[in-house]
Amino acid sequence: IRHDDGPSTGVWGLYVLKSAFQPIFAFRQGKLAVAAFEGLARPFRDGKSQPPGTFFSTCTAADRLHIETLTRTLHLLNAAHLPKEAAIFVNFDPSVFVDRAIAETALREMRLVLHEAGIDASRIVCEVTEQRTATLDVLFQFVQALRADGFRIAVDDYGSDDSDISRIKDFRPDIVKFDAHWIAQLMDSSAGFALLKTMVRTFEDQGTRTVFEGIEESWHLDLAERAGVSMVQGFALARPEVAPTSFHLLTETPAPLISAPPDEMLAADGPATRGRSTRVFGRRMAS
Repeated sequence: IRHDDGPSTGVWGLYVLKSAFQPIFAFRQGKLAVAAFEGLARPFRDGKSQPPGTFFSTCTAADRLHIETLTRTLHLLNAAHLPKEAAIFVNFDPSVFVDRAIAETALREMRLVLHEAGIDASRIVCEVTEQRTATLDVLFQFVQALRADGFRIAVDDYGSDDSDISRIKDFRPDIVKFDAHWIAQLMDSSAGFALLKTMVRTFEDQGTRTVFEGIEESWHLDLAERAGVSMVQGFALARPEVAPTSFHLLTETPAPLISAPPDEMLAADGPATRGRSTRVFGRRMAS
């Protein structure tokens, strides 16, 4: 459904589905600049916002493909109202790709929606969640087809229980998004942070950009910068907004999504705090 004020919404049963977007920031010359936005589904019932988990728990397995297609379509149409040139992250659930026909249909629909929205495929980052699937061959072929059409590929929730480093190697993603809960655990100790920093450096050296999700405290941001991560996302930076958003006020010139972090970010001892309060490992604040 297209509305007079610009955004599109969807209807599924008793629910109205809206697009929300959350900015993803890149480190640029010691500052944070908007690099991209992630599309997120927000369900409403009787005009009241509902937890996404509540809505998705009512969806049968047979409906998930159609609901994912609907929400992804909404995000792409509504992305036309976001700052120009900013990248758009959209999710793909591996569990719905059970045969090649489904993958081909999803790709064809993506092309049609982007044409309608006037968005180039190079702006779209297709997030493949780190979930187990019995149809890896179909999923790999779909990822290859997406890349051939100019889309970029991200692996989401890296470090979760279903993470598989061999899948990372097979996908050869442009971007890896680290699982928020896993990051928080590793940041809570010096040994964990050292491991996190090593993994980030390994991906970055291979030309794969990295994103830390779930940045909810200022000390998370400090450690993310010291780890050398390319991009950060979380409530400490910006909360999701239902379209139409006010994010066009953030910046008129988004940061390049795929760009190397400044050299000082990769120094062994980490960069200066640049005016932010220094934090130690865990939740203790330095004096």
